[in-house]
Amino acid sequence: MEAEANSGSPEDSWAFIQRPGEGCRTVPLAGHVGFDSLPDQLVNKSVSQGFCFNILCVGETGLGKSTLMDTLFNTKFEGEPATHTQPGVQLRSSTYDLQESNVGLKLTIVSTVGFGDQINKEDSYKPIVEFIDAQFEAYLQEELKIRRVLHTYHDSRIHACLYFIAPTGHSLKSLDLVTMKKLDSKVNIIPIIAKSDAISKSELTKFKIKITSELVSNGVQIYQFPTDDESVAEINGTMNAHLPFAVIGSTEELKIGNKMMKARQYPWGTVQVENEAHCDFVKLREMLIRVNMEDLREQTHSRHYELYRRCKLEEMGFKDTDPDSKPFSLQETYEAKRNEFLGELQKKEEEMRQMFVQRVKEKEAELKEAEKELHEKFDRLKKLHQDEKKKLEDKKKSLDDEVNAFKQRKTAAELLQSQGSQAGGSQTLKRDKEKKN
Repeated sequence: MEAEANSGSPEDSWAFIQRPGEGCRTVPLAGHVGFDSLPDQLVNKSVSQGFCFNILCVGETGLGKSTLMDTLFNTKFEGEPATHTQPGVQLRSSTYDLQESNVGLKLTIVSTVGFGDQINKEDSYKPIVEFIDAQFEAYLQEELKIRRVLHTYHDSRIHACLYFIAPTGHSLKSLDLVTMKKLDSKVNIIPIIAKSDAISKSELTKFKIKITSELVSNGVQIYQFPTDDESVAEINGTMNAHLPFAVIGSTEELKIGNKMMKARQYPWGTVQVENEAHCDFVKLREMLIRVNMEDLREQTHSRHYELYRRCKLEEMGFKDTDPDSKPFSLQETYEAKRNEFLGELQKKEEEMRQMFVQRVKEKEAELKEAEKELHEKFDRLKKLHQDEKKKLEDKKKSLDDEVNAFKQRKTAAELLQSQGSQAGGSQTLKRDKEKKN
C-alpha cells in the first residue's frame, strides 16, 4: 500500500492507492467470516435463473438428427419430418423448457432443413453462416443498448454444432469439408458419424482415422474437450482421441434381459444405444451434456462471439489504441468518428451545393437559350404574319378594284339597255301613227 498527501478537504487529505500486483499481503483470519459461501451463492443464483443451451444440427436429410436429439434428452420433441424437395437450405429453430431435479434448461434445437438435397450445393453453407452471425449480431445489439437487460435476454447464440457425417466408410464429402471450414471460427463443431451401425467395426475404425486425417489436412478446427481442469483432464483427453463419435439414435425401448433399454431391432440381432461396445452415444452424452456443457457456453462467448464482436467493432471504426499505441477510450473513438462523419457530411454538403449551383447555372443557360429560340421563332412568325397580311390586303384591294370595275360595267350595260328600250318604244309609236294616217 502507498499513501499520497492531497491538498483537498480534511477527509480527503490521505488517499490510499493500491497498485495491481504490488503490495498485496496475505493475512490470517482470526475467525470465520463467511465469504467461503460465495460458490454456494453463485450456484443458488444460477439455479434460480436457469440455464440455456443451443444446439445446431447440421447434416443431410435422413441421417437421424431429430431421433438423436430425442434420444439425448430422453424425450419426444415435436417436429415434422423434412422432405428432399426443398429448393434451398432453411434453418428451423425450436425452443423447449426442460426440468431435471431443480435445474431448468431452456433448450433450443436448430436443424438445417434441405441441407445437401440440391443439385448445386455450392452455397449450401451460406444460410447456416448467416444464421449464426444473426444471433451474434442480436446479442451485440443488446449489449450496445443504453438500457440492457442481459440477465433476462434469451441468448440464442449457438453453443454446439453437431455435424452429422453420412456413414459411407470412405471419406468426407466436399460439402462436409467446405461447410465445416466455414463454420469452425463461428461455432464449436463436434463431428459425429450418424447411423454408425450401417458399417462394420473395422470399417468404422478406418473411417474415423480417415475423417481425422482429412480434417487436419484441410485445416478444419473442431472443438477439443478442455484438459486444463484437473478434474476432467483425464476423461476429456481420452474422449478427444475418440472423435468423431459414432452414434446411433433410437426412441424405441426393447426388453433385454430384465431391463428395458433403448435399442434398434434387426433381423440379425439388436443394437443397444447405451452400450459402449455398440456405439459412442454414451460418450457423446457425457461429453456434451454432463461434463462440458458449461465450457461450450463459455467458449462460445469468450472465443467465437468475441471474435465476431471485435471484427464488427473494427469495421465500425472503433479501436483500443491510437496510432502511437496509447490507450484510446470508447468516447474518444466516438468523438473521432463523429468529427470524421461531420467532416465527410460537410464535404458532401459542399459538393452537393456546388453541384446544385452548377446545375442551376446550366439550367439557366438552357432556359436562356430556349428563350432566345422562342424570340427568334416569334419574330419569324410575326414577319410571316405581316407578309401574309400584306398579301391578303393586296389581294383584297385587287378584288375591290375588280368589284368596282364590274359594278361600273354593269351600270354602263344597264344604261345602254335602258336607252335601247326607249329608242325601240319611240319607233313603235311612230309606226302606229303612220298606219292610222
